[in-house]
Amino acid sequence: MAEALPLILLIVAFLVGLVLVPFGLPGLWLMVLALIGYAALTGFERVSVLTLVVVVLIAVAGEVLEAFVGFGMAKKFGGSSRAGWGALVGGLIGAVVGTPVPVLGNLVGAFLGAFIGAAAFEATRQGEVGKSLVAGWGAVLGKAAASAIKVALGLTIGVIGVYSALG
Repeated sequence: MAEALPLILLIVAFLVGLVLVPFGLPGLWLMVLALIGYAALTGFERVSVLTLVVVVLIAVAGEVLEAFVGFGMAKKFGGSSRAGWGALVGGLIGAVVGTPVPVLGNLVGAFLGAFIGAAAFEATRQGEVGKSLVAGWGAVLGKAAASAIKVALGLTIGVIGVYSALG
């Protein structure tokens, strides 16, 4: 049982990380840190440094894709890069502001913040409320797509990590 405990803790950390991602919290990074901790705890016998580099690159790709998807969807819905920046800033602020509300506060705050941020930043450029609201809706769709991408990448990290730990 003592040998199984680190693997069980790794899997629990991976599951928690996956749950955190849609809430705009650093779930991918929790997963990466858990795998690094597991590798160090087991003397890097099962999880290689190359595997750790791969999962770090996957997590970085998730962050980059999140930004590009958010920007892209805001632009696709008629917004400028200003709307993309508004979505990014608003989403981060919304997630923080939503923290005191149990369970869904971060998630609702992140999505609402992305909408308000994109719409507000775009309104300062265009001055048209209707177009700004459409850009805000694009930012919300971008946030949802980015969350789905990051969950998929988290599943990839989890599979790689568990496969390595069992190998």
